Amino acid sequence: MSSTDAPVTWLTQEAFDRLSNELQTLIANRPVLAKEINARREEGDLRENGGYQAAREEQAKEEGRIMQLQALLRDAKVGEASMSDGVAGPGMLVTVRFEGDDDDETFLIGSREESETAGVEVYSAASPLGIALTGAGEGDTVEYQTPTGKAVKVTLVSARPFTG
Repeated sequence: MSSTDAPVTWLTQEAFDRLSNELQTLIANRPVLAKEINARREEGDLRENGGYQAAREEQAKEEGRIMQLQALLRDAKVGEASMSDGVAGPGMLVTVRFEGDDDDETFLIGSREESETAGVEVYSAASPLGIALTGAGEGDTVEYQTPTGKAVKVTLVSARPFTG
């Protein structure tokens, strides 16, 4: 999949700023971790040095998160998706009714990074449900496949821009 085929990740300005700050903090912590690893290395036999191993594992975890954040922020669009009221898509707060269920469910179609600050459940635009709903209008019924292969029908009750 080339980068032009990748689904766009929409982030609110708040989420973008929070993730940017996290990235800067992780980058700023690199010298601290390197110093910790060097200090642990000087303690002797590396095979039996739990502090050294723990510091190396922490470094690997933080480097992975740095790469993840850099990719996300590089490709993210900040603001609201260009959807209008009544049409489901990224950045929209949707209310749906699953076939055979009497209750409505409301959630944001967005990135999982939004879930920390959205205050509402978030479904990825790249999930089977997110893909099926994107572009659907109010009253439309769409069908998608669950990971287990089950076909599920869902009706879009409403779609409004998410305002946070």
